[in-house]
Amino acid sequence: MGTSSRAEAASPAVMTRVTLRVLDGADRGQIFEELEAPVTIGREEGNSVQLNDERISRFHIKIQEDQGKLVLTDLESTNGTRVNGEDTQLRILRFGDVISVGRSVLLFGTRDQIAHRLEELRNDGISETSELMAEELAKRVDSKSLSFELHIGASEDLQSTLHIPAPPELPTQLSPGQAAQVSEILEYLHLRTRQLVQTAEIDEQQAKAVIPLMQWQELLDVQSQLAEYLRAIGDPEGE
Repeated sequence: MGTSSRAEAASPAVMTRVTLRVLDGADRGQIFEELEAPVTIGREEGNSVQLNDERISRFHIKIQEDQGKLVLTDLESTNGTRVNGEDTQLRILRFGDVISVGRSVLLFGTRDQIAHRLEELRNDGISETSELMAEELAKRVDSKSLSFELHIGASEDLQSTLHIPAPPELPTQLSPGQAAQVSEILEYLHLRTRQLVQTAEIDEQQAKAVIPLMQWQELLDVQSQLAEYLRAIGDPEGE
């Protein structure tokens, strides 16, 4: 299978419709198929997906198409949104993503779409451990039974298999000023992490790397800076 065809099979880039399956919550077992973007999810009438969950906001999240990708946005919900176990305000969705809102858990994509994505991961070459998890997940996909939906949300390892191998793409159609700003941010992070890597002492016999406490604090500061960037991007109007 060629690279371009694999990319089309595994990415929402060529689709404009959304399929969501409810794995857990009061609406467990419901399937919302072939929804046309933009899609809103909440407990109020008027949403594309209305869920019976008091912990979900009236209009909780929105899924919209942007530059060929489907983007999830948290609509300043009261209890927040998690994708694959991580809190998020803004996220590019990929087949197999598990979206948690309130007490409800939703799976993004059809069985075939997720199976295609797993096939791409295997073809692109993933670690032995991740490959074993991907094979196990593929068995659940192929089983055509509810065991796939009921168990995919139970294992963080299986969920993370769908996200580990490929780094995210850089945004396109940036203005020169925006491109320069993104480049500056990446260069800043690259320089700081390079300095931290260079301070590590490698112990080949113990198969580990050790960094001084001061550099560990520097690493935590980098993580904090990244968290601030993520928050600012997800909530550009926030303080």
